[in-house]
Amino acid sequence: MDKLTIYQRPLLSNPSLLVGFTGWMDGGDVSSGSVAYLQKKFAAEMIAEIDPQEFYLFNFPGSMEEVAQFRPYTLIKEGIITEFHYPQNQFFCASKENLLLFLGKEPNMKWNEYVENIFFLGKEFGVKRIYFIGSVSGLIPHTREPRVTCSVSDERLKKELEGYNLYFNDYEGPASITTLFTLMAPQKGVEMINLVVEIPMYIQATNPKGISSALGILSSLLNLPLVGEDLVNMSEEFDRNVEQLVKKYPDLVERIKKLEENYDREILEDDQNFREWLRRHGIDKI
Repeated sequence: MDKLTIYQRPLLSNPSLLVGFTGWMDGGDVSSGSVAYLQKKFAAEMIAEIDPQEFYLFNFPGSMEEVAQFRPYTLIKEGIITEFHYPQNQFFCASKENLLLFLGKEPNMKWNEYVENIFFLGKEFGVKRIYFIGSVSGLIPHTREPRVTCSVSDERLKKELEGYNLYFNDYEGPASITTLFTLMAPQKGVEMINLVVEIPMYIQATNPKGISSALGILSSLLNLPLVGEDLVNMSEEFDRNVEQLVKKYPDLVERIKKLEENYDREILEDDQNFREWLRRHGIDKI
């Protein structure tokens, strides 16, 4: 693992690892924002990082707008280069909470080697379970609670997740790095749970409500207070700002009403199906 540098080795006891990525599946900054929020909340210290040099394309053909996301970041002030950053892939540790965090940019190349570095660090610290938080844009109104879909590395994990109001994924299409993570996890003796928040496709901004939804579920799974009052306040302010903006576009208001109707219909159907499941299992009689 010559691309992985470990700076500190805090003593942990069977810690969990939360993974977040910028880029794919980071709509509304839900993936990167969740990890960044916890890193700040717990004052988690950076303990390791992955050298980015062999995992990214920096010179990619196309227009400046198309290739901007691939290039390193720089800041020039009055003709002087003051900052130059390659993509960062860093591990943080919240020792008191027994929690490891990883925030990186999804690599362009050598996915297997990149993933091996993360599994290696996990093994070094005794990680037996990895969580990923992500997001996708969908036909969901901002006036309703975000839906959270889930995929897991082992069928047995589904039973543990019953009661969290999660929807297990049905999907076919382009894969993310977390799909490879999940596929490889059993080979490494590690469990993996992916929580993916569905956010409104008509809002292109950081979505604290989506972050709060994912961390709320993770709080229960880890038995840790992850959602602070500051995040609750940010979510409420987010709702107020969106409401004010939406009122300026009458056509959008009508479309959102239709989204609300579809959402409520699906929730009602799910509720009826759940009640039927309870009835079949005799649980409604308890």
